[in-house]
Amino acid sequence: MRVVLDTNVLLSALISPHGHPDTIYRAWRTARFEIVTSVSQLDELRRASRYEKFKAILQPHRVGAMVNNLQRALVLKQLPTDIEADDPFDAFLLAMALVGEADYLVTGDHRAGLLQRGHFSRTRIVTPTVFCAEAL
Repeated sequence: MRVVLDTNVLLSALISPHGHPDTIYRAWRTARFEIVTSVSQLDELRRASRYEKFKAILQPHRVGAMVNNLQRALVLKQLPTDIEADDPFDAFLLAMALVGEADYLVTGDHRAGLLQRGHFSRTRIVTPTVFCAEAL
């Protein structure tokens, strides 16, 4: 099974140990499924982790460890740029799902329109709670 994790899910795994995002990340670390990521997402993870709102709660060495771990995932180098999303900043997630032939795209963002889509091509778009209930 291949899974795209929205950057907000990855950051939530670092912020809230023992929540659903952390459960998903730990399941991947034990080879329960394959993560599809990209160079763009790894850059976004590094950049977002430095936002002022995260400085007091994210330890840089934990973010670095996550980025290093994600280097062992299926890392896509180039993504199509013609994918449309309600939020243009989410188009790369849909591109990763398409190119990586993902079964799931897991996001916690209820405002951006991804969850409302429900699916994209063959990929189901679900919350971390739904993913844990269905796939883990």
